[in-house]
Amino acid sequence: MAYIFMDESGDLGFDFSKKRTTQWFLVTFLFCKEKRLIEKLVSKIHTGLKKIHKKKSGVLHCHKESPTTRFRLLRELAGRDCQIMVIYLNKKKVYTKLQEEKSVLYNYVTNILLNRIYENKLVPLDNLTLIASRKETNRFLNENFKSYLADKIKVNHKHKLQVIIKTPHEEKSLQATDFISWSIFRKYEYGDSSYYDIIKSLIIGESSLFA
Repeated sequence: MAYIFMDESGDLGFDFSKKRTTQWFLVTFLFCKEKRLIEKLVSKIHTGLKKIHKKKSGVLHCHKESPTTRFRLLRELAGRDCQIMVIYLNKKKVYTKLQEEKSVLYNYVTNILLNRIYENKLVPLDNLTLIASRKETNRFLNENFKSYLADKIKVNHKHKLQVIIKTPHEEKSLQATDFISWSIFRKYEYGDSSYYDIIKSLIIGESSLFA
């Protein structure tokens, strides 16, 4: 059994007159064969925070954590047996039709990254499960998303892909994926590669769309 944990950063808004609209959007995959190693890492970081700060929440959110916590988790992760893949897009270059069909765009971007993984055999493809992070702000993760990806992989690559949607609370490895995605997003959106550089050696695929 092998796993791909999925998270995204940025938004799919296209009204750039709004202050909070991001220029970049990206989808991040974290691949590992032994997800227990990632789960133990997340638990270790959380236990340390609980002792120091009496942190009660069982979920780590990268954007809410201190730089010290971010650096610690990323450095620990850099020593684990895992790989990272990411696809990023400059939203200003997205076709107008796709701007109006955000759920279609979301599925399309995710499928492009999956296709690149299967075409280039970037990771072992047998018994692969994709676990996507369900967030309150993400309305695109639904049954259509699951069936779309599974059907595309079956038709185009003759492989069976199991697609599951879970919250970061239910699946600890998604919390680590959140840190990864946030770090890569910082590089593109703000020109800050200080976090990205820590995990750069784990990245086996980093490609643009609509370049």
